[in-house]
Amino acid sequence: MAKAEKKRGSGEILGVLALLFILVGLYVALIQAPPDAYQGEVQRIMYIHIPSIVAAYLCFFIVFLGSCLYLWKRETRDDILAKSAAEVGVLFTALTIIEGSIWGKPTWGVWWTWDARLTLTALLLMIFVGYIMLRSLIEDEERGAVCGAVVGIIGFLDIPLIHMSVYWWRTLHQPPSIFRPDKLPWENIKWPLLWPLIINIVAFVFLSLYLLSLRIRVGETEERIKGEMLGGTA
Repeated sequence: MAKAEKKRGSGEILGVLALLFILVGLYVALIQAPPDAYQGEVQRIMYIHIPSIVAAYLCFFIVFLGSCLYLWKRETRDDILAKSAAEVGVLFTALTIIEGSIWGKPTWGVWWTWDARLTLTALLLMIFVGYIMLRSLIEDEERGAVCGAVVGIIGFLDIPLIHMSVYWWRTLHQPPSIFRPDKLPWENIKWPLLWPLIINIVAFVFLSLYLLSLRIRVGETEERIKGEMLGGTA
């Protein structure tokens, strides 16, 4: 009971931090930061577009980690972690694609194009939507967890391809704004634009971890109920 209360308290702290950083981040992004010299006001969508994909990448890394741990130790808590992170990651990936389409229309003239990075990001979304569907379709929970772990590990390997796609193929998408192999963040983005972006990245990281903590709590509750039902049946 005390352990559950401690987890709930940690989740609430993450929620409060996420709310505070989001409020500050929105203020500095929409009001404090100057417009981009080339794109003007439309560039402000960057302050939620990049944080969204960073949050998605974080969630899918947690899927990768949880999946590896589950295949190694076969502990239910690792499977719950991976499954929960996959669902939150799908949410942030879908948001990223929607935000990117909104940003693409005024800058590229189209809502969507089969650009290498966009295509691989859509593939990432499809892989993890498939992951969730696979988990719900396989009745044998242990078999479903093993299959899900394999898909989760393979799906995570798409992320390096997404990141490097703008270097490996001809693409409309600009190179990474922050995580570039050839430049440091402050060499690529001027500080008045960079620090609001950093605040919003931190905000979305806290938000993703908060949502993950809520989903893990639901997963643990489901497992406890199943255990009680099996115990009652026995």
